[in-house]
Amino acid sequence: MLVLEDEHRELFTRLQEKNLARQYDLLTTFIEIGLKQGPRAFDKYALWALNHVAVAGISQFGGRFREEPIYVGNHVPPHFSKVPDLMDRFISFIHENWFNASPTQLAAYGLWRLNWIHPFIEGNGRTARAICYYLLCVRDGRLLPGKKIVPERIRENRAPYVAALRAADQAWNEGNLDLSQMEGYLAGLLAEQLREAKEGDGMTPSTPWPHSIPTTSEPSPPL
Repeated sequence: MLVLEDEHRELFTRLQEKNLARQYDLLTTFIEIGLKQGPRAFDKYALWALNHVAVAGISQFGGRFREEPIYVGNHVPPHFSKVPDLMDRFISFIHENWFNASPTQLAAYGLWRLNWIHPFIEGNGRTARAICYYLLCVRDGRLLPGKKIVPERIRENRAPYVAALRAADQAWNEGNLDLSQMEGYLAGLLAEQLREAKEGDGMTPSTPWPHSIPTTSEPSPPL
């Protein structure tokens, strides 16, 4: 089953919105599991599930690693034959650095690295932002309070997001892992979320994120 955006734009948009709501519900469940099980709860099966629910009905290859080339603006992600190994290394990095990296450091790595690998045909950005928030919450030891959460704030403030991705890419191309710009960006968004939660009475999101969905499918960030 597949809905094509150009053929049924209104239905596509409505389905995309429902998928994001379902993805948030699943994400909160995974955060609850992660809070009980710690770093070992983070695995490729969680990634597959979050991607599948985000693109159900709008992509026929959701929830599985890509097996074909993909292009993202000026960024050419790794050859699909390398994706399984790169994802194993990605997950291993999270596990091995769980206790010596801060929540924003882990989240910055997760957000950048998933975008860099682009392991899925569709929904890479949505999956990366969900994983970013998972890492923020579980590493911090709680479901973070706030009605407008970090993934939605990223969507609303994309220019510094794209700039941070580019900065991390450039550092990587030069043989360095430097996520300071991405970490600072996420720290600022999280501070805004927590400040608004403290000022208001909402301790957890009361509505699925994001509150509004664009009328066209979300393009991957140009890198």
